[in-house]
Amino acid sequence: MIPEGIAYGGDYNPEQWPEEVWAEDVRLMREAGVNMVSVNIFAWALLEPREGEYDFARLDKILALLHENGIAADLATPTAAPPAWFFRKHPQALPVDRDGRRLSYGSRQTFCPSSPAYREAALRIARVLGERYADHPAVVMWHIHNEYGCHNAECYCDASAEAFRVWLRSRYGDLEALNHAWGTAFWSQWYYDWDEIIPPRATGAVPNPTHQLDWRRFCSDALLSLYKAEREVLREAAPSVPATTNFMVMYNFEALDYWRWAPELDVVSNDHYLRSTDPESEIDIALSGDLVRSLAGGPWLLMEHSTGAVNWQPVNRAKNPGELRRNALGHVARGADGIAYFQWRAAKAGAEQWHSAMLPHAGTDSQIWRDVVALGADLKALAEVRGSTSPASVAVVWDWNARWALELPSQPSESVRYLELVRAWYEPLWRSGVAVDFVHPSADLSRYRLVLAPALYLVDDEGAQNLTGFASGGGTLVVGFHSGAVDANCHVRLGGYPGAFREALGVSTDELFPLLPDETVALDGGGTASLWSERVRLAGADAVTSYAEGPLAGVPAVTRHPYGEGVAWYLATHPDPTTLTALLDRVRTEAGVAPVRETPAGVETVLRRGEDADYLFLINHGERTAEVQVASQATELLSGKRVGGGRVTVAPGDVVVVRESR
Repeated sequence: MIPEGIAYGGDYNPEQWPEEVWAEDVRLMREAGVNMVSVNIFAWALLEPREGEYDFARLDKILALLHENGIAADLATPTAAPPAWFFRKHPQALPVDRDGRRLSYGSRQTFCPSSPAYREAALRIARVLGERYADHPAVVMWHIHNEYGCHNAECYCDASAEAFRVWLRSRYGDLEALNHAWGTAFWSQWYYDWDEIIPPRATGAVPNPTHQLDWRRFCSDALLSLYKAEREVLREAAPSVPATTNFMVMYNFEALDYWRWAPELDVVSNDHYLRSTDPESEIDIALSGDLVRSLAGGPWLLMEHSTGAVNWQPVNRAKNPGELRRNALGHVARGADGIAYFQWRAAKAGAEQWHSAMLPHAGTDSQIWRDVVALGADLKALAEVRGSTSPASVAVVWDWNARWALELPSQPSESVRYLELVRAWYEPLWRSGVAVDFVHPSADLSRYRLVLAPALYLVDDEGAQNLTGFASGGGTLVVGFHSGAVDANCHVRLGGYPGAFREALGVSTDELFPLLPDETVALDGGGTASLWSERVRLAGADAVTSYAEGPLAGVPAVTRHPYGEGVAWYLATHPDPTTLTALLDRVRTEAGVAPVRETPAGVETVLRRGEDADYLFLINHGERTAEVQVASQATELLSGKRVGGGRVTVAPGDVVVVRESR
């Protein structure tokens, strides 16, 4: 089974090192408190040097060594990096880009997801691994593949085209339904034969938007089918061993619809790396963690992050003092029951030789190593937190289909970006210490008081009815501009904007006036707005804020509409951060949503709830010492001290975790 308490470790790649190093590795792992590592992720070429010929001697020794030292193995299928011999034999399995160029092997994930030859080879190595190690005492979890879609989310080759047509047949049944869904009467794109349909390759003008959207859906499903196929092979061999694969819920990846993926994982795992230019990356950690926890429906595993610098950004800098600890415990606060890094020992050769690791190039006489050992002690002290939940009364609607559709070409404004809008709305809640879940538009919303839909450009009828029904049933719904504009086929909802939400919001817009880059417009209640404006007409709603200048002066910019037993708000523009914060504070207060705990500015406050205790995480991102009121009968878990006087002190850059008995 997965180790008790909080799992701790990273990617272990002993094949990069001579065997005499391995004993030192496990000795240092024990010193650091490591209890689980991922192995075999990129070892296909060594396990299968020639097709059908296997060499497991090295892996046998590694797994035995780990088990002897009490370290569990998250054993990977090495299918993210097929060996060179495979591509020499099956060159047609190499991916083709949008411009028709066939790429070469020589890195990782250089395969076409729809290649029959790749699928056959991947399932063969997975089956052999599963049968050999099904009952190995070190193996506690299968790590299937690695970061699906990271470098090959889309392939435009003929095999992919044929697989796309098969997927479309399943979705639409016949060409008449497809032509209607795609609106192919426009630009003479009508299809009379399935073989006429190709991927949205490079062409002279803007491709059909529904064609592009369905392509994104297909590409996500094509990779998901590979995961499920490997999982089934492993389940046949070892039905009691759970399976996972590492998601990438982070700022620079949006290729897969993880709402469709998450139910297929026994354990949801995520990789998360920081953007070096983000001045408040702690917000990104929180947003990602909340989203992954929501996908998992509870605790999850952080499968990869970095102890310091990465190697793939324009400038790769080490983390500041204390940042490693704050980052890791920030993930635990948001539901992570395991913390792991890429990788255990820093590589001296290869494409990621400048990527940080738990054991850096400098060895044990380094700040990273001291931080890694200290974090191991922290995670051991937090063992009882494992399995605890994170209650929330606010939900933010997140949908990959809406994200893909919003960022297609030929929108009213290319400056409108999905993640930037969601983060702008999420940030005031984060600063206030308000607990947030993320939800699919069709999710059960009964547990929430407040639901925010910052950027739901595309929404199907079921999702729209679910959200408006939440408001009419007594909830508070807040909808952002350009939401509800198109249906599941990317067809504009006629009759005025915001389409699917007009009635519930009590407004109707006949014309859009997106703002130019760096352009702002004053609001009559103070503050400014950017990105977007539109000519809103009231149809039952009340104006809360209007434009104070320009051609839309006096036109409502923010509205509030009593709807059924609840309330529906509309933000027809993008207020500046201060104005948006004040507005969302008003909305959540009216909805009866309170912070987890009142804390000074700069202190991130997160609650995890166990069976008989609450665990309050206090992370001080500010420059001043903060005091926080807690229960009188409480314990600081990281120090083991009883809390005196019902207050704890959190130094700048520090993390305090308080156990409050119930």
